[in-house]
Amino acid sequence: GTLLPGFDGTELPEWLAERLRAGLAGVCVFGPNIRSRAQLQRLIAQIRDANPAAIIAIDEEGGDVTRLYYDVGSPYPGNAVLGRLDDLAFTEHVARIVGWELRLAGIDLDLAPDADINSNPLNPVIGTRSFGADPELVARHTAAWVRGLQSTGVAASVKHFPGHGDTALDSHLSLPVVAGSLEALRERELVPFLAAVAAGARTIMSSHILLPDVDAEAPATFSRRILTEILRGELGFQGVIVSDALDMV
Repeated sequence: GTLLPGFDGTELPEWLAERLRAGLAGVCVFGPNIRSRAQLQRLIAQIRDANPAAIIAIDEEGGDVTRLYYDVGSPYPGNAVLGRLDDLAFTEHVARIVGWELRLAGIDLDLAPDADINSNPLNPVIGTRSFGADPELVARHTAAWVRGLQSTGVAASVKHFPGHGDTALDSHLSLPVVAGSLEALRERELVPFLAAVAAGARTIMSSHILLPDVDAEAPATFSRRILTEILRGELGFQGVIVSDALDMV
C-alpha cells in the first residue's frame, strides 16, 4: 500500500495488474514505458482499471530530466535556465504547462521540482537540475514551480530532502556523505524546502545521503532525526514523504 514500482514495456504486465488489484499504492512511469501520448493514456487506463485509486507518478522536471520526451529531449527549460532568468512568473508558467501535460495524460504525482542548491561544482547528479547556488533564489523558484504544477491538480514532490547539492558522489551508485552541522543545513539546504512547505507542496522526497553531523547512523531516507524531527517537527511538513528510488545502490 506504499510502493510505486516501475516495470518494463509499454503494456501493463499481469504481475503488476495482480498487485494493483490487491491494493498496491500505484506505479512510477519511466521513459521506456512511453511510446506516444495515445499509448500512455491506454497504459494509464489499464492501471486505473486494475486499481481506480492507484497513484501514477513520473519524473518530469523539464530540462535534463524528462520522461515524456526522454527520446528527443524536453521542450521545457530546466531549473538552471529558469534560475538564470530569475523570472518567477515564467517559472510558474513552465511548471503549469508541465502540469497540464501530465494531468491530460492521467498522471497524479510529478517527482519534481529539484530544490537542491548547486553548492558543489563536482556534483555528478544535480548540476543543471538545480535553480542555482543561492539559497534564496532556489527557494523562490522552488515555490513558484510548486504553485504552477499544483494549480493543475498534479501533486509536486520536492526533492531531495534535506539537500543533495553538496555531494561529489552519485547516490544512484554509492552513499554520499555530507559534512556540516544542522545550523549550516538550516542556513542553506533547508531554505528551499521551507519555501516548498509554505507553498503547499503535497509531497517531499528524501535523499539517500548520510549526514553524520546530524544523524551518524542512518541515511536521510531512514532517519527519524531528519524526516520526523526536522522535516515534520521543525519545518512543519504534514504531507506525504516519498523516498528516492529503492533500487538505487
